[in-house]
Amino acid sequence: MTTVPQRRSLPGFLIALKNIVAFLLRSPTSTFGLAVLALLILTAILAPFIATHDPYVQALGNVLQPPGADHLFGTDELGRDIFSRLVYGARITLTIIFLVSIIVGPIGLIIGTSAGYLGGKFDTVMMRITDIFLSFPSLILSLAFVAALGPSLNNAIIAIALTSWPPIARLARAEAMTFRNADYIAAARLQGASTSRIIIKSIMPMCLPSVLIRLTLNMATVILTAAGLGFLGLGAQPPMPEWGAMIATGRRYMLDSWWLVTFPGISILSVSLAFNLLGDGLRDALDPKQMNRR
Repeated sequence: MTTVPQRRSLPGFLIALKNIVAFLLRSPTSTFGLAVLALLILTAILAPFIATHDPYVQALGNVLQPPGADHLFGTDELGRDIFSRLVYGARITLTIIFLVSIIVGPIGLIIGTSAGYLGGKFDTVMMRITDIFLSFPSLILSLAFVAALGPSLNNAIIAIALTSWPPIARLARAEAMTFRNADYIAAARLQGASTSRIIIKSIMPMCLPSVLIRLTLNMATVILTAAGLGFLGLGAQPPMPEWGAMIATGRRYMLDSWWLVTFPGISILSVSLAFNLLGDGLRDALDPKQMNRR
């Protein structure tokens, strides 16, 4: 007697991810965000194969060359290829996005859910600290942290992370306060679950979708803040091909050599816009009302 092999079903999170991606691809704006993000990742990974020149090599005989066949986006004031520097700059941008995300997301989620569930003095103290951070513009506060730590890419990432967690914590706190009196939380208490277990196992998973949406929307601000720090000379240091620093060095020549600031500016604009559009799409994709219609 022969047995028919059973098809293995996909894990639940893969099915959910597949449904979310399918939903995003049905929206032109979300598709644009996904396409730009995929292009950024591929560019960062394949930078040595995409770049047409060494981004660090100076060619003083080719200073301020306009876009052409030899240099697609022209050259800068030191004869370096703009296109190659943009390609390698994608690695720096992606590094900033990744490191800030893995720092800010857990910190904001832990602080917000703990404050929302525990309440009392802990909630009051943490929210007052959060209010202090939120009372300053993120770029100004990042400038203060970088001034204290010293100008470098690593310190810029730390400064951006220190100023980006409060909105995540605020959102997670609001979500936790809506769930802490739910019946399933009361049942967990009756079963003897500890406070930390309830927060980690029951509260955090419910807050995670909103936190992911907020984190995605915050990436545009993170990119602009990183570019602002680079523009002011407090982020990535020369000769690193960071997009904000490229605009800073090219602004002195931009009236005659427009390509020095145009292409880095378009890169910053495109990636920032892509994250905003992707965040809007994720908000719709994770909306329970939208999920019930699928």
